[in-house]
Amino acid sequence: MTERKFTRRQAVGAVAVAGIGVPLLAACGSGDAVDSESAATNGPQKLGPTSDVPVGGGKIYQSANVVVTQPTQGTFEGFVATCTHQGCQVSSVADGTIDCACHGSRFSIKDGSVVNGPATQPLQTAKLTVAGNEIATA
Repeated sequence: MTERKFTRRQAVGAVAVAGIGVPLLAACGSGDAVDSESAATNGPQKLGPTSDVPVGGGKIYQSANVVVTQPTQGTFEGFVATCTHQGCQVSSVADGTIDCACHGSRFSIKDGSVVNGPATQPLQTAKLTVAGNEIATA
Protein backbone atom coordinates (compact mmCIF):
# COMPACT_ATOMS: atom_id res chain seq x y z
CA MET A 1 0.00 0.00 0.00
CA THR A 2 1.43 3.36 -0.98
CA GLU A 3 1.14 6.43 1.20
CA ARG A 4 -0.22 9.54 -0.50
CA LYS A 5 1.11 12.93 0.51
CA PHE A 6 -0.73 16.18 -0.06
CA THR A 7 1.08 19.06 -1.67
CA ARG A 8 1.01 22.52 -0.18
CA ARG A 9 -1.18 23.67 -3.08
CA GLN A 10 -3.74 20.92 -2.33
CA ALA A 11 -3.84 21.83 1.36
CA VAL A 12 -4.36 25.54 0.63
CA GLY A 13 -7.07 24.68 -1.89
CA ALA A 14 -8.91 22.49 0.62
CA VAL A 15 -8.86 25.27 3.22
CA ALA A 16 -10.15 27.78 0.64
CA VAL A 17 -13.00 25.48 -0.40
CA ALA A 18 -13.99 24.90 3.24
CA GLY A 19 -13.80 28.62 3.98
CA ILE A 20 -16.14 29.46 1.10
CA GLY A 21 -18.36 26.37 1.16
CA VAL A 22 -19.38 26.39 4.84
CA PRO A 23 -20.78 29.95 4.82
CA LEU A 24 -22.59 29.28 1.53
CA LEU A 25 -24.22 26.17 2.94
CA ALA A 26 -25.30 28.10 6.02
CA ALA A 27 -26.83 30.85 3.89
CA CYS A 28 -28.79 28.38 1.78
CA GLY A 29 -30.43 26.50 4.62
CA SER A 30 -33.95 25.15 4.38
CA GLY A 31 -36.73 25.83 6.84
CA ASP A 32 -35.87 22.67 8.77
CA ALA A 33 -33.45 24.36 11.14
CA VAL A 34 -35.04 27.71 11.88
CA ASP A 35 -32.95 29.71 14.30
CA SER A 36 -35.76 31.10 16.40
CA GLU A 37 -33.61 33.33 18.63
CA SER A 38 -36.91 34.18 20.26
CA ALA A 39 -37.57 35.06 23.84
CA ALA A 40 -39.03 31.57 24.17
CA THR A 41 -35.43 30.38 24.38
CA ASN A 42 -34.11 33.45 26.19
CA GLY A 43 -36.83 33.69 28.84
CA PRO A 44 -39.84 36.00 29.02
CA GLN A 45 -39.48 39.35 27.33
CA LYS A 46 -41.86 42.32 27.35
CA LEU A 47 -42.87 43.25 23.83
CA GLY A 48 -45.25 46.19 24.19
CA PRO A 49 -48.84 47.28 24.60
CA THR A 50 -51.70 45.46 22.90
CA SER A 51 -52.62 48.76 21.23
CA ASP A 52 -49.48 48.41 19.04
CA VAL A 53 -51.01 45.38 17.31
CA PRO A 54 -53.86 46.34 14.95
CA VAL A 55 -56.95 44.15 14.59
CA GLY A 56 -56.60 42.20 11.33
CA GLY A 57 -52.85 42.89 11.28
CA GLY A 58 -49.75 42.53 13.36
CA LYS A 59 -46.43 43.90 14.53
CA ILE A 60 -42.92 42.53 14.14
CA TYR A 61 -40.70 42.80 17.21
CA GLN A 62 -37.33 42.48 15.48
CA SER A 63 -35.13 42.34 18.57
CA ALA A 64 -37.18 39.44 19.99
CA ASN A 65 -37.61 37.84 16.53
CA VAL A 66 -41.33 37.56 17.18
CA VAL A 67 -44.36 38.68 15.20
CA VAL A 68 -47.61 39.22 17.08
CA THR A 69 -50.90 39.28 15.20
CA GLN A 70 -54.47 40.11 16.21
CA PRO A 71 -56.67 38.25 13.70
CA THR A 72 -59.83 39.22 15.60
CA GLN A 73 -60.44 41.76 18.36
CA GLY A 74 -58.72 40.58 21.57
CA THR A 75 -57.15 37.42 20.07
CA PHE A 76 -53.35 37.57 19.91
CA GLU A 77 -51.18 35.03 18.12
CA GLY A 78 -47.39 34.79 18.28
CA PHE A 79 -44.99 33.43 15.68
CA VAL A 80 -41.23 33.22 15.30
CA ALA A 81 -40.42 35.97 12.78
CA THR A 82 -38.02 33.76 10.79
CA CYS A 83 -39.30 32.72 7.37
CA THR A 84 -39.24 28.95 6.98
CA HIS A 85 -38.05 29.20 3.37
CA GLN A 86 -34.47 30.36 3.83
CA GLY A 87 -34.32 31.99 7.23
CA CYS A 88 -34.88 35.68 6.46
CA GLN A 89 -36.75 37.68 9.08
CA VAL A 90 -40.28 38.48 7.92
CA SER A 91 -40.62 42.09 6.87
CA SER A 92 -44.24 43.22 7.15
CA VAL A 93 -47.79 42.36 8.10
CA ALA A 94 -50.48 43.48 5.65
CA ASP A 95 -53.80 42.35 4.22
CA GLY A 96 -54.11 39.37 6.55
CA THR A 97 -50.64 37.97 5.90
CA ILE A 98 -47.17 38.02 7.41
CA ASP A 99 -44.84 38.74 4.51
CA CYS A 100 -41.20 37.92 3.77
CA ALA A 101 -39.56 40.31 1.32
CA CYS A 102 -36.65 37.97 0.54
CA HIS A 103 -38.51 35.58 -1.76
CA GLY A 104 -42.19 36.50 -1.48
CA SER A 105 -43.48 33.95 1.03
CA ARG A 106 -46.66 34.94 2.86
CA PHE A 107 -48.16 33.40 5.99
CA SER A 108 -51.63 33.63 7.57
CA ILE A 109 -51.98 35.97 10.55
CA LYS A 110 -54.42 33.44 12.05
CA ASP A 111 -52.21 30.37 12.30
CA GLY A 112 -48.92 31.02 10.49
CA SER A 113 -49.80 28.64 7.66
CA VAL A 114 -48.34 29.24 4.19
CA VAL A 115 -50.58 31.39 2.00
CA ASN A 116 -48.04 31.91 -0.78
CA GLY A 117 -44.71 30.10 -1.34
CA PRO A 118 -41.93 29.40 -1.94
CA ALA A 119 -42.06 28.48 1.77
CA THR A 120 -43.66 25.08 2.32
CA GLN A 121 -43.69 25.03 6.14
CA PRO A 122 -45.73 27.31 8.44
CA LEU A 123 -44.11 29.80 10.78
CA GLN A 124 -43.22 28.35 14.16
CA THR A 125 -45.46 29.50 16.99
CA ALA A 126 -44.13 31.68 19.79
CA LYS A 127 -45.85 31.51 23.16
CA LEU A 128 -47.25 34.79 24.41
CA THR A 129 -48.80 36.15 27.57
CA VAL A 130 -51.19 39.06 27.62
CA ALA A 131 -51.59 40.69 31.03
CA GLY A 132 -53.82 43.73 31.05
CA ASN A 133 -52.70 45.62 27.98
CA GLU A 134 -49.12 44.30 27.88
CA ILE A 135 -47.83 41.55 25.58
CA ALA A 136 -44.80 39.45 26.51
CA THR A 137 -43.24 36.20 25.40
CA ALA A 138 -43.89 33.29 27.70
